Amino acid sequence: MTTDFTLDHRHKSYPAHRGECLASQLGAKDWNVLANDFAFPLAVIREDALAHNLQWMQAYAQRKGVWLAPHAKTPLSPQLAHRQLQAGAWGLTFATVFQAQVGVQAGATHIIIANQVVCEADLNALVAMREAQSGLRIWFLVDSLAQLSLIEDWAKGKQFQTPLDVLLEIGIAGQRTGCRTQNEALQLARALAASDVVRLGGVECYEGGLAQCNSEHDAAAVTSLVRRVIECLKACDAEGLLPRDEVMVTAGGSAVFDLVIPLLQVQGLTPSVRGVLRSGCYLTHDHGNYAGFLKQVEQREQLASSLQPALCIWTMVQSVPEPGLALLTCGRRDISYDQRMPIPVHHAPIGSLSTLPIPSDWAITALNDQHAYLRFDAAQATVKVGDRVGLGISHPCTTFDKWRWMALADSDWTVTGAISTCF
Repeated sequence: MTTDFTLDHRHKSYPAHRGECLASQLGAKDWNVLANDFAFPLAVIREDALAHNLQWMQAYAQRKGVWLAPHAKTPLSPQLAHRQLQAGAWGLTFATVFQAQVGVQAGATHIIIANQVVCEADLNALVAMREAQSGLRIWFLVDSLAQLSLIEDWAKGKQFQTPLDVLLEIGIAGQRTGCRTQNEALQLARALAASDVVRLGGVECYEGGLAQCNSEHDAAAVTSLVRRVIECLKACDAEGLLPRDEVMVTAGGSAVFDLVIPLLQVQGLTPSVRGVLRSGCYLTHDHGNYAGFLKQVEQREQLASSLQPALCIWTMVQSVPEPGLALLTCGRRDISYDQRMPIPVHHAPIGSLSTLPIPSDWAITALNDQHAYLRFDAAQATVKVGDRVGLGISHPCTTFDKWRWMALADSDWTVTGAISTCF
């Protein structure tokens, strides 16, 4: 298996005049972000923080006695998915059948599609993926009799070696997919267990929609969900609806992943339990949304160390049209803004290969397609055309999907390699 790829003029911010280059050869070029060897904006992942986060989350899961199947839709990168598997992840999680192909490319043998599969083309693709790779198992979510009926209608007249692996999803009123009541869940579990087309492998939930970055509220809300899922598991077990050897119990977004651990450690069921944590944004973390949630996790868990922000979008000041306003070469096409505006985190004056601390008043106040509005106190700071400003993000998922590639760099911003994305 190879995850190497070619960089050239078709890749945003790659220096087109340099000609094409294999990602594996990029580190030998000795190119540096702050030497302006690349065009701006440039998406950069700090290698030291990335390595730390890979090790930290794997160690956290092992310490809790659960398995890790990172939600790899966050970067949707075969290189990063492969590194997560190398670090010890049991499997990978995705949101669609299309995305799951990245997991296969990365070498995963256990894949969770944490979503409903309903389209005939996707069901056909699932069967083809399983048949093409020996030992590959892919689970997807079912939350209604209507979905099961659709799957069984699709299967009529088809021949495949083993049933499709599915997980029963427990949902939350007013939020996204999943069974709303225990009666609904039990009725569906009975139908899944009786089906010749699917194989019920366990129960799934997603707690992230409950999180408000308030420990008291979040702990109570997630605990209530955990109790509901455990009650459903025990009721299914009492009726003999669960697999006899091992049942998968899986949950975990990136905001309050610590609060679902009791569910993943559930005891008292007839089969053994494989508790699977599915956090995804931990890989690069962020400077805003998840950084706030992580502070709550650190307090609840009394952690001595935790995740580090690894992803930065480097921009250049292209205009200072009036005092206190600089326009940066970065916009909605380049960086996430769905959770909050980007956050200035680094300043490298023109001609400098080192960074200065960011004044506390600096803020991005607006984005156009290709511009970011940096506001600052002109009496306290000087910002010049040609300066470089590094922007931190909130919600890495919606920054990754704006790039076909990202540079990897060491602590002095020398580029050491690259990753590709498959959006």
